[in-house]
Amino acid sequence: MLRYTKTAIALHWLIALLIICAFTLGLTMVDIHGITPTKLKYYSWHKWMGCTVFGLACLRLLWRLFHQAPPYPATMSRLQQRAATGVHGLLYLLIFAVPVSGYCYSLAAGIPVVYLGLIPMPVFMDPNPEWKPVLKLVHYWLNMTLLAAVSLHVLAALKHQFIDRDGIFRRILPNFS
Repeated sequence: MLRYTKTAIALHWLIALLIICAFTLGLTMVDIHGITPTKLKYYSWHKWMGCTVFGLACLRLLWRLFHQAPPYPATMSRLQQRAATGVHGLLYLLIFAVPVSGYCYSLAAGIPVVYLGLIPMPVFMDPNPEWKPVLKLVHYWLNMTLLAAVSLHVLAALKHQFIDRDGIFRRILPNFS
């Protein structure tokens, strides 16, 4: 069975881990009442993770443009192949859209992003009280859509591993040997 490249595998799992951490931190930070030092720290970390996901997603997309994914097994139905391709496309779209929407929301709120507390990120829009609630909702719903797409992706991977036993899941697992 053909596998993804080591670079693609590393980027896949690193982005997945960062998305899980950013999502969890996002849920945690919005539940903290008031403005506290902890809440401000979590917001900064959340933004840094989002910027990192965006940067790694750019690298992953560039890598993918020049390195073809392994083909699906012949035992996989045409419908499943189309569904997998569609979900992967949606995941790529959301991996870019979620950080961009969060970044725009932050700028609309008048809060610039300073990556790792050291690198000021570009400010391409002025604070905008009208756009702030819209972008907050967009960021929220893109995250919920990402959660649904990731859940579907994980369930499909588990189905291929434990029910179909067709080796699809092993293609993206790190090879530690």
